Amino acid sequence: MIIDVHSHAWLFPKHFSETFQQQAQNVARADKPLDLTVTYESYRQGASEVSKTVVFGGKAKHSGLWVDDSYVSKFVASHPNHLIGFLSIDPTQENWEDEMRMGHQELGLKGIKLLPMYAGFYPNDPSLDPLWTYAEIHQLPVLLHTGTTFVAQAPIDCTLPRHIDSVATKHPELRIILAHLSHPYEGECVAVIRKHPNVYADISALHYRPFQFYNSLMLVQEYGVWNKLLFGSDYPFTTINASVKGIRSLNKMLEGTALPRLNEDEIEKLIYRPSDIILGL
Repeated sequence: MIIDVHSHAWLFPKHFSETFQQQAQNVARADKPLDLTVTYESYRQGASEVSKTVVFGGKAKHSGLWVDDSYVSKFVASHPNHLIGFLSIDPTQENWEDEMRMGHQELGLKGIKLLPMYAGFYPNDPSLDPLWTYAEIHQLPVLLHTGTTFVAQAPIDCTLPRHIDSVATKHPELRIILAHLSHPYEGECVAVIRKHPNVYADISALHYRPFQFYNSLMLVQEYGVWNKLLFGSDYPFTTINASVKGIRSLNKMLEGTALPRLNEDEIEKLIYRPSDIILGL
């Protein structure tokens, strides 16, 4: 069965500012209004083989996204055998440490989601050491958005994988996941996950750009870090089924060329990797 380490739970459009919604709409270039509605039923319709799913909301005042952890907790409680909830933190806001402890100790959430670029902070800022120390002590995996965005006010520099290097060095037992293979900064991402035993990357929302995805995974293959990749969907932006079909189709587009092929055995291992065990969930 498939473990999905990257999915969302929120009320759309309630949890988003008008500016965020408009920017998302502009990028989508859809003929009809963008709908990011999340329901467990629609998720399962696009997830034929999934057994467990990590779910989080997100907190980033700077970009106009705020989902209280209590909402995520209630969402997870509706299907506790299948859903694993992560709390979210925006460390630019007051009382973030209280929210972290409440999300973990009172709401029972099992990990932490950070949005450095969207919230406008550097994950290696010394003021955040209490966050990393708490997560390491309590064995809470931390998943960070890394890579590109459509939000104009979100500072790209905050999202670069290099900023996790010093964090992972100082907190070697902490399990960290760099979302989206940090695209288009995959080279930095591969360097970081190769160096640190407990730093991983997920492949969520990458199948839209198949040739870039192919090149990213070829980089992974050449550096020998297939085992550091975790499967994720990024629902509601896409589905498990579409993600699986996308990665399994990458070699097909190479037919008639001399380009090297991706190792299909490694692709299957990635799809079915027991990420819940790896992350201690």
